[in-house]
Amino acid sequence: MTHVTGTGPRRRASDRSPSITTLIDTATVQEITEQAWLALVGEDEVLVPLPAPVPADALSAWVEILGPWNGSVVLTCGRDTAHELTRALLGEHAPEVLEDEDVDDALGELANVVGGNVKAVLPGPSVLGLPEVGVTPPPGHEADTCRVDVLWRGSPLTVRVQSVPAERENEVPL
Repeated sequence: MTHVTGTGPRRRASDRSPSITTLIDTATVQEITEQAWLALVGEDEVLVPLPAPVPADALSAWVEILGPWNGSVVLTCGRDTAHELTRALLGEHAPEVLEDEDVDDALGELANVVGGNVKAVLPGPSVLGLPEVGVTPPPGHEADTCRVDVLWRGSPLTVRVQSVPAERENEVPL
């Protein structure tokens, strides 16, 4: 049950978040991803909507969204692809040898832009967390996930809009 207070509707801790698939569809996530790609990676860089397995050495960047729906937007690709993406984002300013921090920043920026645009189409108010980079975070309910699989320069990349795992559903951010 939702209660209305002076600051707007509030969900009780026992209430479940709505399913992401009732709030956004795969086509919208793909469009958001493509627009972010054009803006950050370049107009000549094309994403091809084809599923392919992500390499075992995958690296992910994600941002959490907290609001009427709680979850994260996760961008995952192989480490070699992450390095190529970093070079594409930095362009002529890319150093000859990339530091891990450069790769983390570039992947985090892509996740942040895609996540911010996903947040904008969800019911609000919502808060976008800071980008995190590392091993792919576990998804919540598989049915509560919008997944877009694409190829960039022939390499697989996945964007997932996923709910938080069940054990984290009622966490309150500090």
